Order: sequence, then C-alpha cells, then structure tokens
Amino acid sequence: MPDLRVYSIPMRTRFRGITVREGVLVRGAAGWGEFSPFWDYDAAESATWWRAALEAADDGWPPAVRTQIPVNVTVPAVDAAAAHRIVTASGGCRTAKVKVAEPGQTAADEIARLEAVRDAIGPGGAIRIDANGLWDVDTALARLAVLDRAAGGLEYAEQPVPTVADLAAVRRATHVPIAADESIRRAEDPLAVVRAHAADIVVLKVQPLGGVRACLALAEQVGLPVVVSSALETSIGLAAGIALAAALPELPYACGLATAQLLTADVVAHPLLPVDGAIRVDRPDVDAAQLAAAAADAPTRERWIERLDAVRSIIAAAHRA
Repeated sequence: MPDLRVYSIPMRTRFRGITVREGVLVRGAAGWGEFSPFWDYDAAESATWWRAALEAADDGWPPAVRTQIPVNVTVPAVDAAAAHRIVTASGGCRTAKVKVAEPGQTAADEIARLEAVRDAIGPGGAIRIDANGLWDVDTALARLAVLDRAAGGLEYAEQPVPTVADLAAVRRATHVPIAADESIRRAEDPLAVVRAHAADIVVLKVQPLGGVRACLALAEQVGLPVVVSSALETSIGLAAGIALAAALPELPYACGLATAQLLTADVVAHPLLPVDGAIRVDRPDVDAAQLAAAAADAPTRERWIERLDAVRSIIAAAHRA
C-alpha cells in the first residue's frame, strides 16, 4: 500500500461550486503526487488523475527547458471590488483569467468585474475569460461582444460553449480567439477540436489528461499553442503543471498555475506563488506540520480512500482485459 494522505483545505472564495478543496497525496520513489478529481468525475474518468499522481510519485518528470513560468491571476465570479483586490494582490501578474457565466449573475455583473480587472491590471495587461461551457452559441456571441469592450480587448475566451461544433460556430463568428478546455480534457477524442478548426488555443491540465508526458504527447499531436492550467490543486499538484509548462518547447501564453492563491493553506512550507508575475520552476516537498494541519477528518478520509479503491479497481480490470 503506498503512503497516502488525505487533505482538506478551505478556499478563500467559492470557486467551481466548492468552498473546500480535498484530495489524496501519494508518496513514491520520485516524490509526492496528487490525486484530486472533482466529485463530478466518476471513477472511470478519475483514472487519468490517478495515473498522473503515480507518474509524479514513481517516475518524476521530463527535463525543464525554462526556469520561470509566466502565470495569470484567476478571478472567480466575485463582485467588482473583490475582483480589483484579487488582481492587485496577485504577485505582479500581468494576465488575468476572469470567470464568467456564473449561474444567477447578469451581463452587468460580468461587465463590472471585467472593468474592475482592467483598472487593476492596467492598459498593458492581458485579460481572458472562462465560461466553462455554460453559454449557448447565441449567448456566447452576444456576451463576447460586450465583454470584449468591457475588458478593453480580450486575449481569448476559454470554452464559451460546451461542444466542439458549438466552439467551431463561435470561432467562425467572432474575432475573439477561442481556447478549448473541457473539449480537450473531458473528450473521448481531444483531436476533434483540431479537425473541426474549433479553437485557436488548447488548455491542458495534467491530472485530467493522465500526466505530464501524456500532455506533452497530446500537445505535439494538437499542434496549437498551449496554456497549462491547474485543477485547483495544492502546490504538490501544481508542481506537475509547472513541470509540464517547463518542458513544452514553446510557451507563448501565461499559464493558469497561480491558483494556490485561492486556498487558505497548503501542504508545503513555501507554496508555488507568483513573484513578478511568474512562478519559479520548482518541486516543493510536503511539510509535515502543514500536512498535519490540512489532514482531513475520518469520514472525509474514508470517502476518498473508497473512491481511490474504485479507481484502482477499474484500472486493474482494464489491464486484465
């Protein structure tokens, strides 16, 4: 049985519908890995997350070709004043990713948030938005027009609509570049985005795609510019994203890896946080005191171990087949 630790860390702001981030840390010969699929991933979908954790723990990662990773600050679906504070306190980030399409919010809420972000980041900063596939085509086109103006120009829009066909339709009808996220990481055929000419940029996340090496192979197949993003991990999981960004031959955009800022604590002594808008390529080790403070209670631990057992059973069955 590998060395497994279950963590539970409150978030500073509700994000992706959650207020507490949970997951499993696993230690192997190469170091620590993280397994932290969101609960909307079933056991079969979560198998790639476990493969990524084992790669980190047992094998390590390919060599880096850069020592610094430029990163964006992530702005949740908060009010304008909070958005301004988040950008101002971001550690010098010159790119902001702003969440939109939050249920219950209006276009006016999004406009105010983007205007506040532009004010905080200044005229030379880049602003991108992320709708998590929650718009239809008509809504996406209408919102992109007004949000592009509110932001003083959008760098790109991430997954504005849910399907590849919808992405292609939006891309044909707007000048705003389109990035594919869910259409890559939750797709049976991630290359469908390329065949449909549905995106200008692809967002790669290490855990959902099965590890750093799997992402590097996919990036080579896709042949589009890559933005490496996190899955709201601790700095242990973020280190895998940093390793991917460090190993890519080209890195034309800031990466979405500054999300340790969204957690109230971490499991390392020195979290992977930006300085002057970049994170140094590093692999921090778990700190015993920090890990103890973040330890999950018994019911949470049991729930995660049961989940991991189900995932490992699926992987074992696939190997036998």
